[in-house]
Amino acid sequence: MKTVDTSVVQIWIGGDEADARRFFRLVSYKVGLCVTVTRTTFVYTGGEESGLCIGFVNYPRFPTTPEILEERALSLVPSLIETLCQRTALVVGPTRTTWVTIDPPGAAPR
Repeated sequence: MKTVDTSVVQIWIGGDEADARRFFRLVSYKVGLCVTVTRTTFVYTGGEESGLCIGFVNYPRFPTTPEILEERALSLVPSLIETLCQRTALVVGPTRTTWVTIDPPGAAPR
């Protein structure tokens, strides 16, 4: 039995679940990483849309610190945004939330 301190970081993003799973299978194959991919619905003023919560956990097989877990999520989120054809995502860490936004090629800047 092996235990580690609990830490969780989440990416909240719109997009297709199968594309997100494929993205993280490729990433996880290259580095020690364990994530969860959970469908969700974003309900906001004026509408709603389907989305995902990507959970990064301090998995005992690949132990890390909360800071490194958050850095890993932040480093992957721009590529995930592009893969899922989105413009924004939230990275929710143990002590802060970061809104990441990009202007895709060919899109009108906000």
